[in-house]
Amino acid sequence: MGARQGLPGSPAGSPGSLAGRPGSLAARVSYLLEPKNWLIVTVVAVGFHADGLAGAGWGLLAALFAAVLPALFIWFGIRRGRWEDRNVGARRARLVVLGFITASVATGLILLAVLGAPVLLTGYLAIMLVSVAGLALITMVWKISIHCAVASGSVAILAFTYGPLVLAGYLLVGLLGWSRVAVRDHSWLQVAGGTVLGAAAAALAYTAFLGVNMQESTTARGHSACASPATRSASPTWLSPRISSVQNHARRASSAATAAAAAWGRRAQGTAGPRRQAPAGQVTSPAKPAAAARMCPIG
Repeated sequence: MGARQGLPGSPAGSPGSLAGRPGSLAARVSYLLEPKNWLIVTVVAVGFHADGLAGAGWGLLAALFAAVLPALFIWFGIRRGRWEDRNVGARRARLVVLGFITASVATGLILLAVLGAPVLLTGYLAIMLVSVAGLALITMVWKISIHCAVASGSVAILAFTYGPLVLAGYLLVGLLGWSRVAVRDHSWLQVAGGTVLGAAAAALAYTAFLGVNMQESTTARGHSACASPATRSASPTWLSPRISSVQNHARRASSAATAAAAAWGRRAQGTAGPRRQAPAGQVTSPAKPAAAARMCPIG
């Protein structure tokens, strides 16, 4: 851990040495912008955007598994002497911590999905789970900056959710990257790699969420279109139930009978023939007067 105390070969009072000290500005920035704080803000903000105050409550539950429990696990490891500080620089120790984070996030994801949390929030936890697994694989061969990966992913997902103004948060990501290099935990290449990986994971997560959301909306519209004709046929709006008296029913029945009798005596337009049936012995008048004259000659 001597490399953290300053640049190799630099005197004790040089700027490089001061930057690596625990109480330096770089160390404080690295502490304030650590992954736990980014994750708590992000999951609560995503939950609030999805479902208001109720969604923020879901975000707090997600933060318990994504940030609080992993932080407690790291603190417990420090107390037991398994690693020196919160940054967990040793490769084997980092893999142990990443394994616990993976299990914790997976547990929180299952719980939120079963309890019916907002889809955007569960989707974010799902991509977080995949990202942690990817970081664990990369850590086996290269010490990528997890701090910058989490910070970059958080800014990206919040920008997708709330708008491009949030992209100004990448100023904080740049400040965090500087602090990780200044305290001698990472190189600039490792910082850049974590930043790119975090942003790409967030973009893939949001794209996948939009695809699922559009598919669900299309399916819902298709079901609605198929069900609408049956609904209109089974229960037309113009057949609303009405309360009517017995007299009204009798009056409507009488009117219907009168209309039916009148229609029965009518002939179709343009056809010849009697308009109605005549009693026996009575001559019916045809439609044309000439025919009536032939049938009934005068004088």
